[in-house]
Amino acid sequence: MQAGVELIGLESPEADAEMVAMAVEVMHAVGLRDFKVALGQTAFCRGIFEASGLSGKPLLQLREAVARKDATHVVELLRQHPISEQSYREIVLLPRLFGGIEILEEAERVVINETSRKALYNISEVLGILNVHGVAEYLTVDLGEIRGLDYHTGLTFEAFVPGIGESLFSGGRYDDLMGRFGCPAPATGFTFNLLNLLQALEGQDGVGVSRRDILLFNSGEDRSNALEIARQLRLRGYSVARDIIKRDQNASLEYAAQNGLNWMLIVSGEQDNLLLIRTGDRQEQQVTQQELWSIFPARP
Repeated sequence: MQAGVELIGLESPEADAEMVAMAVEVMHAVGLRDFKVALGQTAFCRGIFEASGLSGKPLLQLREAVARKDATHVVELLRQHPISEQSYREIVLLPRLFGGIEILEEAERVVINETSRKALYNISEVLGILNVHGVAEYLTVDLGEIRGLDYHTGLTFEAFVPGIGESLFSGGRYDDLMGRFGCPAPATGFTFNLLNLLQALEGQDGVGVSRRDILLFNSGEDRSNALEIARQLRLRGYSVARDIIKRDQNASLEYAAQNGLNWMLIVSGEQDNLLLIRTGDRQEQQVTQQELWSIFPARP
């Protein structure tokens, strides 16, 4: 129940930005607009934790508190396990480092370890490129995000919509993974959670219905006409499912109605012998292919 993209072989801010921009394009393609993509940088957190000198159980507890953004518990843990004043300042800042791009300036004023400062420069570069991509309005920054700290090696990102507590997609850079399979190479990518994506579409007014358009039923043995009509309708912007399960016309019509498809189109071997049925009220009309294009004009 996942679908995603991997970009292997490029180690650059441009590659990271391309993955984020592509994921945003997917959201647009399915009709979602009300979403935010949170960018993080695991090297930023890793540098802070390493500079503290903490290890073992104290470090694990601290990471868990930061992940929950529990600033009070973070302070309590640091009182139990004293560290340098500089490390204290850096760690207590982590649960609060989320919001707009101004977060980067706040982090730069406090953090001094080299690993974290390089990570800040990296995420700044990616944000600059994403601004050129024209997707800046969808972005937020979360420098206290430690998801995948033991897997990701740099930029991370994930998307959320109101009303759904889990991310629709998540991704990031994982330069160490390919080496485990005998082919060391930098890599980045993302994965969509298809169930969460469908839930988001159902919750957005008009999107769920408008993307379920036509079930195409082929009444003859020749598939060529049905396949060409399906291709043309998809090019015009309509979602078309072709019923390839062996069942009769009434069973297919019932399936279309139960699954929210607005129309069923019955195609025979003849181009000008099409039957269009509206699933809501079972209204039928005999149409030619030319009339079909008038009923379903190209969507903008």
